[in-house]
Amino acid sequence: MPEMNGSLFQQALLDGEYGPHFFAYYYKQWNPYTMAYHQHNSTEIMYLISGSCVVDVRQSADAEERFRLKRGELIMLDANVPHRLIVEEGAACRMLNVEFGFTAYAGAAPSIRSLASEEADLETLLQEPFSSLVLSDPEEVFHVLKSLVLELDRHGIDGDGQGGGHGGMMIPLLFSELLLRLSRLRREQLQASQQPSQLYVRRAIEFLHQNYDRSIQVKEVAAEVNLHPGYLHRIFRGHTGRTLTDYLNMLRMEKARMLLGQSEIPVAEIADYVGISSRQYFHLLFKKYARCTPVEYRNSVERFSWADNQPEPEER
Repeated sequence: MPEMNGSLFQQALLDGEYGPHFFAYYYKQWNPYTMAYHQHNSTEIMYLISGSCVVDVRQSADAEERFRLKRGELIMLDANVPHRLIVEEGAACRMLNVEFGFTAYAGAAPSIRSLASEEADLETLLQEPFSSLVLSDPEEVFHVLKSLVLELDRHGIDGDGQGGGHGGMMIPLLFSELLLRLSRLRREQLQASQQPSQLYVRRAIEFLHQNYDRSIQVKEVAAEVNLHPGYLHRIFRGHTGRTLTDYLNMLRMEKARMLLGQSEIPVAEIADYVGISSRQYFHLLFKKYARCTPVEYRNSVERFSWADNQPEPEER
């Protein structure tokens, strides 16, 4: 296999069998401080857990770009890109850093090439080089990143910079998930830059999926995504073909169907699990979406196709 460097953008990653090689990973609390410019032959992820900071990136001898990061943002720096961290007076920040490169890999977890062949977002990321990339994370990346670092702390790294001992499987699996989540965030960032309303709709949908088990009003969803309720209503319907209320009802009925078919929770209690306070209303709503009552659905031996029985979106 060809000799590898620490860059994320190498054709060899898409042609051969390679996995991660970790150089450093650590948490760090920074108080006011100015770091000297430096570079290293590894890709670096700097994740801001709290506070704020500045990262300067030197694109060339006379070109420099400054990024101001806040909590929940990360910056990815390609290998051998000069950069420095600045924590300004009166500020502080806490970071999680991971530095990695690549090495020949023959483990049970997917290689980077295998992942890219199945996930178009990752293949695109690996084929569109950048010196630096700032992403806003809805905590998806952070959960994976801290789990990865915990595994590395538990098991250490062997002579090749890969997870050793019993952590050998978990570490490359977590790294694979990290790459996939980063590539999807990148794709969503590009889509949002072209059509900002799509980002608001995605955030509204995420909020609904996380809160369907309680009473939700449209104005609450709008406040969560910082939009006027009327405007959110229009763009949501434009992107999904459904109103917010209809989408929420559909989501609740999907959850109810799952609980009815795959759990022993009493039928009378299912309504509470999906955020509907009235059992009578739940009964009517389920029958509207499923074309049968909750009891009939649970008692049915052969489950019908849910997709084939969805009602048309409501006109509002």
